[in-house]
Amino acid sequence: MNKKIIPAERTINVTYAIRDIVVLADQVKKTGKKMYYLNIGDPNVYDFQTPNEIIESVYKAMLENNNGYASSVGEQFALDAIYRDAAKKGIKNIQGAFITSGASEAIEICLSALVNKGENFLMPTPGYPLYTAVQGKYEMEPNPYYLDENNGWQPDVEDIKSKINPKTKAIVLINPNNPTGAICKKEILNEIIQLALEHNLVIFADEIYDKLIFDNKELTSVASLNEEVPVITFSGLSKNFLAPGFRIGWGIVSGKKEVISDYLEAINKLLRARVSANHPLQYAIPVALDGKQEHLKDVILRLEKRRKITMDLLATIEGINLVQPEGAFYAFPSINVKDDSHFCSTLLQETGVVLVPGTGFGQKPNSHHFRIVILPPENVLEDAFKIINDFYKDYQNKY
Repeated sequence: MNKKIIPAERTINVTYAIRDIVVLADQVKKTGKKMYYLNIGDPNVYDFQTPNEIIESVYKAMLENNNGYASSVGEQFALDAIYRDAAKKGIKNIQGAFITSGASEAIEICLSALVNKGENFLMPTPGYPLYTAVQGKYEMEPNPYYLDENNGWQPDVEDIKSKINPKTKAIVLINPNNPTGAICKKEILNEIIQLALEHNLVIFADEIYDKLIFDNKELTSVASLNEEVPVITFSGLSKNFLAPGFRIGWGIVSGKKEVISDYLEAINKLLRARVSANHPLQYAIPVALDGKQEHLKDVILRLEKRRKITMDLLATIEGINLVQPEGAFYAFPSINVKDDSHFCSTLLQETGVVLVPGTGFGQKPNSHHFRIVILPPENVLEDAFKIINDFYKDYQNKY
């Protein structure tokens, strides 16, 4: 009799809450229940569309037979557009850039090229669970630092200081933050830069939502504030340009050449080993980054309206509190329950409303949250929040 195949131990601690909740949602959907998806950070699932000029650029590239392998780091015309966009943000002393299958691949490659088994990187908590999934996969040690909900979800610099140890290799900044929508203040970015310089840390600047900023505010790229600190700035077409299925992202490496050169070569080794990112889709990069980006006005206007609905309706529910998001398309309310995972799963099974529990993003002990995606149309949000309101009243009495 054949024995079961035993999977690798590195998979044991790999979780990804955003996708894991979909398994339960699919089961609930099969029962015929009406579904309200407030969990998917994909604008194209809702009423947003990729700009036509971006689609046409890829179609044209394919017709012209640009369908072979690309350079392992990316095609030069696309890299040049990335350099131009970085210059607009004030990023200088760039040592290289590379194109990947989404920003997610860039993040995984850069972490695996830097952090050994048993070492750690400083991870914002709450934060995007891809990082902790990679951490588990490569057997890195967890090292979360907390964002301060009472200070607009800004990084707690004192907490960061206390978490740095001899095995710390990097600090992650997600700006705007997923799941909170908070934008990091310039003075805090400067404090983090000084810590990175003092402790020889690489800053991973995840700025994938950097053009989705509300209320005419501006986002400062951390790499623009200091030419010496080693920074990898991540971005891509997924969010700003409404093309998550293209799986086109990139990383920009900046800082002192003599400090970062060996690490950059390690990244390039891994890039070469996986051959290349999608070739024809790279033709969308200069069209997107050098174009007028007219779609952003409409996208931001619609998101601001949906944010207002979210803020206004959640404010009427006693026991739920929300710090107003400043960018991206998420909200991360706190909720007075004993277990946010239980709350979200019970809500889903009984009502069809899909949220992601705060435990999937990390949170301070004894605090509870859930993440909302504010992308759905206004009527969907309104209906979903009414259902949450009614359900929560009953839930508090039962549990």
